[in-house]
Amino acid sequence: MRRCREYFEKGAKNLHRENTSLLEGSIWKGMTAFALPILLGQIFQQLYNTADAWIVGRYLSDAEYAAVTSTGSLVFLLVGFFGGISVGAGVVIARYFGANDEKKLRISVHTTVAFGLAAGLFLTAFGVVFTPWMLNVMGTPKEVMPYSTQYFRVYFAGAMGIVLYNLCMGILRAVGDSTHPLYYLIISSLVNIVLDFLFVGGFGWGVWSAALATAISQFISVILCLYRLFRYKTSYQLKLRQLRFDFPMLREVIRYGLPSGIQNSIIAFANVIVQTNINSFGQDTVAGCGTYAKLEGFAFLPITCFTMALTTFVSQNLGAKQYERAKKGTRFGIVCCVVMAEMIGIALLLLAEPLMGFFTDNEAAIHIGMRQAQVESLFFCMLSFSHCIAAIMRGAGKPMVPMFVMLGTWCAIRVAYISILVPIVKESWVIFSAYPVTWTLSSIIFLIFYLATDWLHAFDKQKSKSNASA
Repeated sequence: MRRCREYFEKGAKNLHRENTSLLEGSIWKGMTAFALPILLGQIFQQLYNTADAWIVGRYLSDAEYAAVTSTGSLVFLLVGFFGGISVGAGVVIARYFGANDEKKLRISVHTTVAFGLAAGLFLTAFGVVFTPWMLNVMGTPKEVMPYSTQYFRVYFAGAMGIVLYNLCMGILRAVGDSTHPLYYLIISSLVNIVLDFLFVGGFGWGVWSAALATAISQFISVILCLYRLFRYKTSYQLKLRQLRFDFPMLREVIRYGLPSGIQNSIIAFANVIVQTNINSFGQDTVAGCGTYAKLEGFAFLPITCFTMALTTFVSQNLGAKQYERAKKGTRFGIVCCVVMAEMIGIALLLLAEPLMGFFTDNEAAIHIGMRQAQVESLFFCMLSFSHCIAAIMRGAGKPMVPMFVMLGTWCAIRVAYISILVPIVKESWVIFSAYPVTWTLSSIIFLIFYLATDWLHAFDKQKSKSNASA
């Protein structure tokens, strides 16, 4: 027993040493080592819905396949808000970890988990009750509607797992631990795939069982994550008796997270409007665009993961007042992401047809997905640049900048562009062209903010204001 205890204590100390890697040593090695497990984890996370789509596409009808592939925008509309709050929590936790403030670190972690429990209950009730209404507003095709309703209601019945999963993974990543979230995602993703085959292929339960498999697998990842947070003796260890809302800390988390949450929800709402326009072109277009969206999600994962690493890197180093290191890290992150994104875009353009054919035999859907790749993929460099600057601003405690830029370009301008041109041209490529146009606009605005604002000292200025008001 004593040997086991010594082993766990040694592991906790080693973990803490690993967690400080973003604060010292080689910038590119530290950031890459931190981002790589996130990348592998995100790949397995993408397997959730992708496995649902592939298995449903092979075993069930075209209408049921369309129901699964068209889920992304509505899911993100409801989950995205709380995902944004988790970003704010990660910034706060990473800052206190970088500053070695153990008291506030513990308070921020316990408040974040308490918020997750309350948010999960709310999202479950809202999603289950309002699913039919939201699908009607989106103009879901009549033949797809019953299957979409089944899928969404079961999916949101497991919303507690979705919210807690994002928050707990965010806590671990904020303190520099990107390895254990990878392990948990691998386990839960494999469980999801096995259950998909069992429920859909074996039992023939229908499209709703694919959502059930996803919910079960996400709860498994939450249980594993909570076990680690409760079990291991670290400066951020969870303790049941301390699990409560600390309202000053909650205000701080919400101050950093609310802009990202609002941004996610409004962008998702704009995407729902876009999906409504896609739905108007019929079932084949719904299936084709939904399949391409999954391919794009996979292809863009390396960029997403580097921007996650960039937010944590900036927040930790600014918390430790290592300003020059933070600046150098942002330069490396931007160059790496933009170059990698363009290479990914070219590869997706060349491989679009066989990749689309892996998911569906519907020739019309494959043609539509290929057309979307031709219009969008070569502009991934612009999308990547926008995500990088947004990540830097969030890590620096300036979340209002990406919120206003993305709401203005990715929401207002994109929706206006589509709403005006689609009734005139009446071609699906018009919808696709809205993305590179708005990505380019946001990149130009973000570049101006990055060069013109003093984002390096954002935390110091906020602290000075708080002290002055006190």
